[in-house]
Amino acid sequence: MSEAIARDLMSRRFRSYLPVVVDLETGGFNAAGDALLEIAAVTLTMDPDGNLLPDTTHACHVRPFDGANVEQAALDFTGINLDDPLRQQVALDESEALGEIFRPVRKAIKAHGCTRAILVGHNAAFDHGFLNAAVERCEIKRNPFHPFSSFDTATLAGLVYGQTVLARACRAAGIDFDNKAAHSARYDTERTAELFCAMVNRYKDLGGWQLAQREQEMDHQD
Repeated sequence: MSEAIARDLMSRRFRSYLPVVVDLETGGFNAAGDALLEIAAVTLTMDPDGNLLPDTTHACHVRPFDGANVEQAALDFTGINLDDPLRQQVALDESEALGEIFRPVRKAIKAHGCTRAILVGHNAAFDHGFLNAAVERCEIKRNPFHPFSSFDTATLAGLVYGQTVLARACRAAGIDFDNKAAHSARYDTERTAELFCAMVNRYKDLGGWQLAQREQEMDHQD
């Protein structure tokens, strides 16, 4: 029963969209020509009280596509070593990596009674642009994410905490953040998911989202 309640709440909370937190590590800033090197996604769920919670993490190392550009400055920033034998063993081609991420996202959409995923990211336009470029290169027809709408935690954190840098926003929210572990897609995505949930839940606790009351008002208007 509680799972059914949570499923119903999630499907109504964001207009039938399921928020999925995404972070990409790349070989530069040009989505059309620079390599996608890591991708991670955290699906979210909801408890019967309407609290948003991180659910499962999915992450992949990605082989640069043929002809991709990789800036040394990007590798220095992320700490990614393309020649690392362990990375070479587990890295997937871009299309395979997207499949590994998209399959559980589609499953989560269905499980929560939603119609589509909506990307949540810290400076979401960057991740969204690279994701869409990869989808186009791989000719993927069933992209579970909305093609242009997203939730940007940098903007939200600026409003809520007065901080736009991920590490500072997390600390303002009471979330531990290890600078040494940062700039891996998995770590940054998991911290961003905690941050997004903290802000959404804080808004709810302040009375900003009262789902039952909102539904009653809408029914009365109809």
